[in-house]
Amino acid sequence: MPKEIYTLAIETSCDETACAILKNGREVVAGTVYTQIELHRTFGGVVPEVASRNHLEKIAQVIDQCLEKADMALQEVDHIAVTYGPGLVGALLVGLSTAKALAFALEKPLIPVHHIEGHIAANYIAHPALEPPFISLVVSGGHTHLVEVTDYTTFNVIGQTRDDAAGEAFDKVARTLGLGYPGGPEIDRVAREGNAQAIDFPRAMLESGSLDFSFSGLKSAVLNYLNSCRMKGEAINVPDVAASFQAAVTEILTIKAMEALKETGHKQLVLAGGVAANSDLRQRLSAALQKKGYAFYYPPLNLCTDNAEMIGCAGYYNAMAGVRGDMYINAVPNLKIGSKMGQ
Repeated sequence: MPKEIYTLAIETSCDETACAILKNGREVVAGTVYTQIELHRTFGGVVPEVASRNHLEKIAQVIDQCLEKADMALQEVDHIAVTYGPGLVGALLVGLSTAKALAFALEKPLIPVHHIEGHIAANYIAHPALEPPFISLVVSGGHTHLVEVTDYTTFNVIGQTRDDAAGEAFDKVARTLGLGYPGGPEIDRVAREGNAQAIDFPRAMLESGSLDFSFSGLKSAVLNYLNSCRMKGEAINVPDVAASFQAAVTEILTIKAMEALKETGHKQLVLAGGVAANSDLRQRLSAALQKKGYAFYYPPLNLCTDNAEMIGCAGYYNAMAGVRGDMYINAVPNLKIGSKMGQ
């Protein structure tokens, strides 16, 4: 029998301090996460310096808890996987420095992982039968991409936002509506009580044939609508605004995803990123894909938000492909999808 491979993974790209141990890439042995959501809710968004300081305070504790859950010693893991970008540079450096120290002390390989490629890999954990090739729609607070995944470590961006990410637009609109943080889940919750056809917000499709996205105009349209209501003294129906805005975003995402499948000939769509938790987006995509007879995969809610399990899975496949990091690797806050080491 082939040797079982154990990956210890660390994720600190934003405001979650996470550690996980995986067996053979897809089986989660243990996972722990410390979230700073309550801490940053006071500020209405993530404060980078606060996030970094809290990662420093919690990371050793989170790793110890994960090892305890797995009933394993550090010496039993085969390699150390860690997010090295994209993300907040100070936050990334905490996880990366910790991973370097562990890899050096244990004399284990250090495996660098792209955060967004990790989000895509979360689906391998949730769906054991899933294999490339496929199209992935990656939607998060900082990214909106259509990615052609040809194998476990090869990613080709075929569409991306030209301005705001979808998750960023969710957060800004939620803040303007006086909803809580994080904005995405709040919009999703409030929209269930609203009428998605109440307000006709624009859908930016860009030029013919483009798979790119644009959400800045939609965000501005929502803000202009709210300002106009306030200036006229008209009542604002928050659920209707939330539902109408959400419908515009999810309709754009669904149309572009279907176009990507048509252009590439792939028959599998994989949804990834924090906005993959949005109920309206899942329903729209599911309905559109079912009509075509295409396969649709998305992760459970606990694997949509930032987690170390996804980093461990992506790290395993990177390790199998021979990807290695050294003690000189640095955090790359604007790391592009599909970037290879040294690029």
